Amino acid sequence: MTDKRAVILLSGGLDSATVLAMAREQGYACYSMSFDYGQRHRAELQASVRVAEQLGVVEHKVVGLNLNGIGGSALTDQAIAVPEDGLAEGIPVTYVPARNTVFLALALGWAEVLSAQDIFIGVNAVDYSGYPDCRPAFIEAFQQLANLATRAGVEGAGFRIRAPLQDMSKAQIIAEGVRLGVDYALTVSCYQADEQGRACGKCDSCRLRAAGFAAAGVADATRYF
Repeated sequence: MTDKRAVILLSGGLDSATVLAMAREQGYACYSMSFDYGQRHRAELQASVRVAEQLGVVEHKVVGLNLNGIGGSALTDQAIAVPEDGLAEGIPVTYVPARNTVFLALALGWAEVLSAQDIFIGVNAVDYSGYPDCRPAFIEAFQQLANLATRAGVEGAGFRIRAPLQDMSKAQIIAEGVRLGVDYALTVSCYQADEQGRACGKCDSCRLRAAGFAAAGVADATRYF
């Protein structure tokens, strides 16, 4: 077992599965973390467990939150419909307020407990839905915060927030995952997947996923309802 440890945020979707495979290839002992935060697409949690097992993590945690308690997003408030008309201008209603900030904060806490210096997140600034917490400036700012707000940051070697997909297209991400042996049939990306993990084929995430597989020339094993 290597002493080079990393915490990987693992949603159960395509991007985070690829990031986990990339971290593993780089020689990290991988500790993956998912969140049951009140999302309507809870099938992604089962997907995260499958992906963690396939890619051989040391430990996988599913942490319970209550972001649906504050709502404000189509992913956490059943009264707000998930858009099915394609990508729109501006920040879409599927944006979950402060989600990546909260997720990274909890990953940071676990990383400090594990004496891990690296935290991996699958945010992307190319083929994405316009979320403000996917931008490089956010990642840089959170890394600065991490090293100001923790004992390890003040007294130790500090932390690095790794976002290896930041500048990759969805097709490039898929090609890299295929090279690394990711089984994308295990993943769930749909914002309104049913309990069996079947996708709607209409939401932004489904559209980006399908276009990525088509552009990569890779067969898409996504199941639809």
